[in-house]
Amino acid sequence: MTRLLLDTHLLLWWLKGDPRLPEPVVERVQAAEAEVFVSQASLWEMAIKVSIGRLQVDLQALERQVPLQGFHWLPIHNSHLLAVAQLESGGDHRDPFDRLLVCQSRTEPMLLLTADRQLERYGTTVNVVG
Repeated sequence: MTRLLLDTHLLLWWLKGDPRLPEPVVERVQAAEAEVFVSQASLWEMAIKVSIGRLQVDLQALERQVPLQGFHWLPIHNSHLLAVAQLESGGDHRDPFDRLLVCQSRTEPMLLLTADRQLERYGTTVNVVG
């Protein structure tokens, strides 16, 4: 089984059928051996963005769509949070949600799929696509 963690952008693109979703993501997610996760950190990030007007999405519908897509919610555990304190500096990349996703991918372990090139520096559990 290949355990995949989708970042927030890829999840939103997947659910909307957005053409920006890279084909390699579609192939990996649809592979028979794929077990796909979405972090509760992504839901938290989207909730904040909705509350400040930077994102328009029905969060309750999104919450229901994740399991309907065959994906699993990945809870935030203390081990994930404690790993953030040990994460090497991301230089100018300080996004707390991205840093938590990286730590979840390392702790679980699973492969974080992202379109964010700034996350390449975090090593083998991060796969930048697109």
